[in-house]
Amino acid sequence: MTQGNKIAWDDTVLPFQLDASDIRGRVARLDGVLEGILRQHDYPEKVEALVAEMALLAALIGQSIKLRWKLQLQVQSNGPVRMIATDYYGPTEEGEPARIRAYASYDADRITDAPVFDQVGEGYFAIMIDQGQGMTPYKGITPLAGGSLASCAEAYFAQSEQLPTRFQLSFGKSSTPQEAEHWRAGGVMLQHMPKASPFAATAEGTGEILRPEDLVDGEEGENWNRANVLLDTVDPLELIGPSLPPTDLLLRLFHEETPRVFETQPVRFGCTCSEDRVRQSLSIYSAKDIEKMTTDDGRVTADCQFCSAHYDLDPKTVGFEAEATSGE
Repeated sequence: MTQGNKIAWDDTVLPFQLDASDIRGRVARLDGVLEGILRQHDYPEKVEALVAEMALLAALIGQSIKLRWKLQLQVQSNGPVRMIATDYYGPTEEGEPARIRAYASYDADRITDAPVFDQVGEGYFAIMIDQGQGMTPYKGITPLAGGSLASCAEAYFAQSEQLPTRFQLSFGKSSTPQEAEHWRAGGVMLQHMPKASPFAATAEGTGEILRPEDLVDGEEGENWNRANVLLDTVDPLELIGPSLPPTDLLLRLFHEETPRVFETQPVRFGCTCSEDRVRQSLSIYSAKDIEKMTTDDGRVTADCQFCSAHYDLDPKTVGFEAEATSGE
């Protein structure tokens, strides 16, 4: 089922539950979202792949946050790709789409022929949740390890949340006779329903990085292992799949686990930058500081790293001294 060249289930996240296994999950398909993110920049292909993986993780993880909350996934490293930042904005109202934006900072001359994940080197993977004004943001981090950003996310949930979590992701460039080559991504996230886990509490004190399988045993462990064996049978093309709807994918993988689906969450590329936000960010600077930021043309300029929007401001109208003058 398509809408022009767009597949109906593209840029959506489908939450589901496996009633027979006490496991929840999500299926995500991204197309236009990635196009919106990547067309803003001329990234090398390996950087594009890392940004695509982060955006897909943001869609899968972010679907669970509440209205108007913000989820940020971030990588900081000493490798060629120094930083990847991905923001997921929860819908402003029920039924509205969520929004995703992302960008990467990298040293082009340090990108190598090594595998994609090796481009990030040593550092950390962070998850931050902003619940809005007046609330303290939450932040958790885990080392960059495991061979993929998905493995880092799994380690984060095991270590910081004591929630066994698995991802199967697929992303890459796609082309058809009707459209130009572009990036597509799809994935499945599994997560054991949250419960107190004495085993997890004990394991956390060892100082080692926890993995999902460290957190469940007994019947719960059997259910978790069975679901993971089924998840591992998925073909990468089924995850991106122009011909396999997410509901059909779930039935193919988990029909014996009694999958139950919930309302689909649409996602779109979207940036929150604006002239007002730029002015707000400059409001902490004095007139002397603003003078140092002023170009030879007598303007203060700023570029959004997420969407490449360019802002050109009169230096006399920015900074806290300008605000104080205008308020008199």
